[in-house]
Amino acid sequence: MTFSDIFKKKFLESFDTTNTEVNIYTIIFAFLVALIIGTFIFFIYKYTFGGVMYSRSFNASLLGLTVITTFVISAVTSNVVLSLGMVGALSIVRFRTAIKDPMDLVFLFWAIGVGIVTGAQLYALAVIGSVVIGAIIFITSRRLSFDSAYLVIINCDNSKLSSSDSVENKCIDMMKKHTKKLRLKSKIVSAGKGTELIYEIRSKGDNTDFINEISTLDGIHNASLVSYNGEFLD
Repeated sequence: MTFSDIFKKKFLESFDTTNTEVNIYTIIFAFLVALIIGTFIFFIYKYTFGGVMYSRSFNASLLGLTVITTFVISAVTSNVVLSLGMVGALSIVRFRTAIKDPMDLVFLFWAIGVGIVTGAQLYALAVIGSVVIGAIIFITSRRLSFDSAYLVIINCDNSKLSSSDSVENKCIDMMKKHTKKLRLKSKIVSAGKGTELIYEIRSKGDNTDFINEISTLDGIHNASLVSYNGEFLD
């Protein structure tokens, strides 16, 4: 018998591999804590969501992921052989769902982290950590959404762009009066079809009546205002 065999034997003997019983009250309490914190994550995600389309199914999956991770970790901590088998089973799982918003990844790690900590019965760490993380996300989301960012899409005649007093300059002057920052994102000129101008703006407030004034300018076919959730102006 080699030293490696002796080490493996002593390692397995240090655990009762036949005992898979767990305290039912401990498990119920762990699931209850995971459910409460998962619900907290659910509402934080709902009220701080800043994307284009809110997905209720993704939000619900965060709650489910918290409880499921608690279930897995509770099983792992109860038996070393079961934990090794579960690690092998999970190693073949591949997740192909694309994460569209970086904040979604933060919530996924948060839910998984809570499940791991709760499954390890570190309840105080799970509660305190979740409160701190939730407060940080809530405060930063409110701060980032204080100034509304938009994309202004303008379609106009090519003939109105040549003079110094062009419709493009008029649009810029009008937007500067109602915005904090302004930047040209795209300018597409089509012969005989007109010109499309796309500006990224950060408005001074919630008043967007300036888009109505732009649409009435001579040479403007239409003007659109779209909520923008990409990178903000520097």
